[in-house]
Amino acid sequence: MNRRFYQTFSAAVILGASLMILTGCGGITGKAASQSNTPGAVVVSAAALNFGSVTVGSTKTLSDSVTNNTAAGVTISSVQGLASGFQITGVTMPLTLAAGQSAAFSIQFKPTSSGTPAVSISFRDSTGQSVASFSATGTGTTTATAGAMAVSLSSLAFGNVQTNTSRNLSETLTNTGSTSVTISQATATGTGFSISGLTIPTTLGAGQSITFTATFHPLSAGAASGTLAVVSDASNSPVDVRLSGTGTALGQLAASPSTLSFGSVGVGSGSTLSGTLSASGTSVTVTSATLNNGEFVISGISLPTTIAAGKSTPFSVTFTPNASGATSASLSFVSNAWNSAVETMTGSGTSGTQHSVDLSWGTSSGAVGYNVYRGTVSGGPYSKINASIDASATYVDSTVVSGQTYYYVATALDGSSNESGYSNQVQAVIPTP
Repeated sequence: MNRRFYQTFSAAVILGASLMILTGCGGITGKAASQSNTPGAVVVSAAALNFGSVTVGSTKTLSDSVTNNTAAGVTISSVQGLASGFQITGVTMPLTLAAGQSAAFSIQFKPTSSGTPAVSISFRDSTGQSVASFSATGTGTTTATAGAMAVSLSSLAFGNVQTNTSRNLSETLTNTGSTSVTISQATATGTGFSISGLTIPTTLGAGQSITFTATFHPLSAGAASGTLAVVSDASNSPVDVRLSGTGTALGQLAASPSTLSFGSVGVGSGSTLSGTLSASGTSVTVTSATLNNGEFVISGISLPTTIAAGKSTPFSVTFTPNASGATSASLSFVSNAWNSAVETMTGSGTSGTQHSVDLSWGTSSGAVGYNVYRGTVSGGPYSKINASIDASATYVDSTVVSGQTYYYVATALDGSSNESGYSNQVQAVIPTP
């Protein structure tokens, strides 16, 4: 079949429906261990060490530590003030402490004669300037002394503690005498104060120590004070430790808006909306966020994060539907606030726009069927798109892609499968979307 194919060939595009987130010179330490967290300073945890009575020729050791609370590294080049039988161990000079780093050390008291020496010991930098200091005292005796109790800290200051949370501090009891001491009672008075880690009764041999924990757990806001009383058969019983702390109200966290409505979003497409987290009362630390629907994803916020009272931080949520139909989700934020912050999301997935090209041509005499060819460049090359010979003079191409341009031609076939040349070319421009 060699006749030219002169039938008129036309194409019409059928449109689918539209569819519609210190260094160096940190200040001198304060006078109480409660300053061990003083910002911008190098501090000693126990600012005053009392060795009590120690027999001449004997040695007693107490533990302490130094902490760099500045924002930069600090180098301690020397220790000044050691005298009268006092010696420091456990650290080697020069000692470099990174920001926030601590180093433990020990002070030994080995009196060589009777008396009560008191020394002021300081850590100094390379220029000789004092970086932090503490005091130590003890009594050298020529005869053994009766049992006596000493505490490492005469007061425990817990500072600000949020209500319904706890803060722990350590206290050490030491038998500074030469005979055993039995502790028969240890009681913490004052609202929110308690102790743990101390078994009653307990016996301390000469020079022996025991460390336990004091806890402040405020149930309401406001200042609190109390006393830790230790009763024993020591010569100086009872021994008291002052307790203090302030309960602060927990912060509140709010997410706004309370609902994010995404409306209709095409399946496979994404839509983003913004939200805000705000803190009030006191600062709030947000540790994590949980979404119960995988079609919604949170972004724009790095967790954990702390939001100051009266401040806010933004975040975004993206909705990418996987299927048609309405859906919803719940976004929960986990924090140290007294309340729960939850945000609701709604959206509906809709099917994307579907286009097709309707092709038609005039019939050819003697033809038993037709083939349809398509290309993306004018003039070809073309590829056949019908799976089998089309007996009619029409064809619908439903495999087109939005935004693409296609070029079509057709051929005719006779009963012996002879195929004519290409017909005239027609163009179809597919809309977006």
